[in-house]
Amino acid sequence: MIGDRRVRGATRRLGALGLRAVGPRAVAARAVAALLLVPLLLAGCTSAPGPGSPAGHGSPRTTSAERVAAYAEDRLQAMTLTEKVASLLMLHRPGTDAAALRSFAGSYGLGGLILMGDNVPASAPALAALTAGASSDPGLPLLLGIDQEGGTVSRLAGDRASGADALKSLPAEATTDAFTSRSTLLDDTGINLNFGIVADVTADPHSFIYDRVLGTDAATGGPRVAAAVAGEHGRVLSTLKHFPGHGATGEDSHRGIPSTALSRADWLARVAPPFRAGIAAGAEVVMFGHLAYTAVDQRPASLSPEWHAILRGELGFDGVAITDDMLMLQHSGLPRYADPVENAISALAAGNTMLLYVLPADPAAAGVDIPRMITGIAAAVDAGRIPRARIDDDVRRLLVLRRTLSGQTGPFVPGG
Repeated sequence: MIGDRRVRGATRRLGALGLRAVGPRAVAARAVAALLLVPLLLAGCTSAPGPGSPAGHGSPRTTSAERVAAYAEDRLQAMTLTEKVASLLMLHRPGTDAAALRSFAGSYGLGGLILMGDNVPASAPALAALTAGASSDPGLPLLLGIDQEGGTVSRLAGDRASGADALKSLPAEATTDAFTSRSTLLDDTGINLNFGIVADVTADPHSFIYDRVLGTDAATGGPRVAAAVAGEHGRVLSTLKHFPGHGATGEDSHRGIPSTALSRADWLARVAPPFRAGIAAGAEVVMFGHLAYTAVDQRPASLSPEWHAILRGELGFDGVAITDDMLMLQHSGLPRYADPVENAISALAAGNTMLLYVLPADPAAAGVDIPRMITGIAAAVDAGRIPRARIDDDVRRLLVLRRTLSGQTGPFVPGG
């Protein structure tokens, strides 16, 4: 009776959870699929409620996915708009003091933290202690992300697996092995999200990203990207970056807004296949780059509704879309990207689920006032610049993911 192919695909993925999951992170690795079923789960549960449980929330016959969906919906309804907006932010704060990180994230109600090199202690046990203490609510843990590609981009010294510079010339099986090893290290240290799979392709050795790509073209990149996702499966959430593909331009988006005149047809044939392969393999997150394909949209892809529609519609991605570091827009030096609040509003209006900021110890030094940004986004929602339903969808998506990471399936208890 359900004709939508994305819902059928989500149902199949949910059905696989019980066969493949070995722990909370293994379950979370496919939790995004549950989001497509949330309305059906909430409306279609016919099991009789258990003693003292709201209808459909605690029956013995209610599945874990249904209980997580109910928790997310109940928690969403209890949140203010300001709390919803704050939960869509993943920020960085330097330091290895877990209590300080917990206080920082908790004071704003953030949805996640990105860990950079300055957050990584000297030993794996110390890092595990830091990540264990970073979340104030064990029932709704933070998303803890890191850039652990291996090779030239590595935050953890203990990662001895090959990076893309070597993997691009080895069989695809070597990529699976490398990312299995890498994600095991991340999982063991409590990190649940890896910004580690570069799905860009380029054959230009002079490109700033050449040493980080898994393939020099679509034919070599696609199988290795899929292999990397397979290697991470069940350990960390996988991220494909930098959509729609940084290899089409040799410029560095840390120094400006690169652009390419590559046509949409050429993009589909030459650049999109590794992203399509990673999505088909089950990647839960796609990171949007701050680069422009001017034949599709003059705006950077991170701020482009058109590129988000392509990702969702043509590539069939139903997971979390996150921006690359939003400070890069300001660092471009272009006046139209000088206001961080306007950048944030544009990024959410375009279709991003989450905004990423690699902030210094003093955010004001980077021109960012976090409370002002949160209230500015909320005001944009009130003014209709960002659909309120979109914010709710984004928050719900992240609540399901974070709740699943916790391994808990009890009902939401306000103030509990």
